[in-house]
Amino acid sequence: MTTTISGRFTGKTIIVTGAASGIGRATAVRVVDEGGRVVATDVNKAGLDSLAGEHDVSVIAGDLLEAATITSILAAAGDHIDGLANIAGIMDDFVPPGEVDDVAWDRVMGINITAPMRLTRAVLPRMIAAGRGAIINLASEASLRGSAAGAAYTASKHAVVGLTQNVAFFYGPQGIRANAVAPGPTITGMRPSMPSELAVERCVPVMRATMPPPVTAETMAASITWLLSDDAANVNGVVLPSDGGWAVA
Repeated sequence: MTTTISGRFTGKTIIVTGAASGIGRATAVRVVDEGGRVVATDVNKAGLDSLAGEHDVSVIAGDLLEAATITSILAAAGDHIDGLANIAGIMDDFVPPGEVDDVAWDRVMGINITAPMRLTRAVLPRMIAAGRGAIINLASEASLRGSAAGAAYTASKHAVVGLTQNVAFFYGPQGIRANAVAPGPTITGMRPSMPSELAVERCVPVMRATMPPPVTAETMAASITWLLSDDAANVNGVVLPSDGGWAVA
């Protein structure tokens, strides 16, 4: 059970990707409930329309790998952007390196790391001009170990950590914080399969032995919004495992 903090985002504009469902939607709702203005984006227009029908958000439907979508997001946000939550992402069905194909690799890498990089690059000038800003990237338990997903997803989430820490290093002196949240099992709309026999052989026993019970998307949003908020003003460049202790198993 999480509790919202009244007024924590009052007067702030936060961009949330992947906002049509799951962790992205829960994060957008929490920011709004705590007084913030949200620009919510996703490829799923129906999900965004549902969100906008229940909460006061601005929605931009589109592919983050297309320049026009990023231009629309910036226009909707306006001149002052206080925070960016890069939450959109896809799984890879636990496909090992020897079985992954180029199409799947490129798609996972594009959505999970190239898109967050491009949107980060786009918002940085406005954050630099303001002298402050918070960027939160969604990593994963797969960014901390090699047994939590397939090759493409694992590599993409390790890259998310690298991007996060690089942004923190370069722009921390200019008042910009960049951090990542590494979720453990979370109840979302994602339903990954495991078609690889090698994945079943190697991953399933490890997960059964170490994986904690799944939590709600709202629980994960609590970790994300803490890092987005001024409550985490002295936190920069960290990867926060929000995983029920899976990282230490």
